[in-house]
Amino acid sequence: MKVETVKNADVTKKYKEFLYPSIITYYQEPLPLVAGKGCTVTDVEGGKYLDFFGGILTVSIGHCHEKVTARIAEQLKKLQHVSTLYPTQPASDLAERLAGICPDGLKRSFFTNSGTEADETAVLTAQHYTGAAEIIALRHSYSGRSAMAMHLTAHSPWRISRTPVPGIRHAHAPYCYRCPFKLEYPGCDMACARDLEELILTETCGRVAAFLAEPILGVGGFVVPPREYFQVAVGIVRKYGGLFIADEVQTGWGRTGGKWFGIEHFGVVPDIMTSAKGMANGIPIGWTVTTDKIAEGLKGLTISTFGGNPVSCVAAHATIDAIEQEGLLKSVEKVGAYLREHLLGLQKDFPCIGDVRGMGLMAGVEIVSDRKTKAPDPKTVARIFEETKKERLLIGKGGLYGNVLRISPPMCATKGEVDDAVKRLRKALERVR
Repeated sequence: MKVETVKNADVTKKYKEFLYPSIITYYQEPLPLVAGKGCTVTDVEGGKYLDFFGGILTVSIGHCHEKVTARIAEQLKKLQHVSTLYPTQPASDLAERLAGICPDGLKRSFFTNSGTEADETAVLTAQHYTGAAEIIALRHSYSGRSAMAMHLTAHSPWRISRTPVPGIRHAHAPYCYRCPFKLEYPGCDMACARDLEELILTETCGRVAAFLAEPILGVGGFVVPPREYFQVAVGIVRKYGGLFIADEVQTGWGRTGGKWFGIEHFGVVPDIMTSAKGMANGIPIGWTVTTDKIAEGLKGLTISTFGGNPVSCVAAHATIDAIEQEGLLKSVEKVGAYLREHLLGLQKDFPCIGDVRGMGLMAGVEIVSDRKTKAPDPKTVARIFEETKKERLLIGKGGLYGNVLRISPPMCATKGEVDDAVKRLRKALERVR
């Protein structure tokens, strides 16, 4: 009996024929994957790749983590779905667990399917509690793919919604490498944050519902604000009646190193916090959490068909267990510093690297055609991607101009795997040069 061999091109052909053509894929010839373990993934033809993007920071503790998948399989045999109309132990246990690791006062959880839904739930909650409607988000931010989330997003290529969403204003991002005020930190006196007051006074009715911001701008290119940014910005927003929503979809669960959540590095406790992605190591889940008082402000009927799904909740609980048991908060801090050191080494050798930034295992490498002018160079990024694919290294990209390499391996990555990844990236950069 003849065994039919499936090729990468066979999978890609069907993908292109039967899925929306607007769904983007990496590389000139897309890479179909069939298996993964730890920081390694395998394509249809058996080729193995070092994954240093982790499914957009979603495979938080490694592909097919044995303890997590075992608990998922066990739950699948018991109860798969009932909706939020019926309480389940996995959902209630997870909510209790989360209240114990959240910043002070954040206790009431609302589970959904994705970061998009989590952010929408947060905005709705803030509007009900404050009685105000207008929302402030950051330029260079990304909030998801619903109509509202696309308008919260401040990247024109991602804003494909044709449904206007009024009442959203975008503040200047704390993007020091490309400061919108042409100033340098720390002499800038947090001009980007202080500009929020004029934005509120001129672009809103003077009273806002919320300020929604990622502690580190993810799709924006892993832009890390100065340590005091959120203290200044949130102080201004609260002065005008607004709540602070910390979007931890990419920065949560130890990704920034040393802390559970990215905002904990900045000395501010949010009023509402959202997350998704790495929360359940790749199993779909969305999460919004707030205080007792703010949660009580959301009135009316609400439901989430798949929110609080017992399988997703067990996966999240198991992921948190693994992070604690394997000491990943500390490991990410150490391995992340090691990665950054090596990327700074590459910057010395390759003039196309204009900036290296990040925190923990979120490393951004900004590619420019000239370091003095800082002119973005997305074409070189495209070439780098083709060469890293040849080196069997998977990384991500982002930034408003598509010129930032995003390097974010699963949090189980070792220093040895960092050495391997940087070696492969160096080879790719040498060929591009």
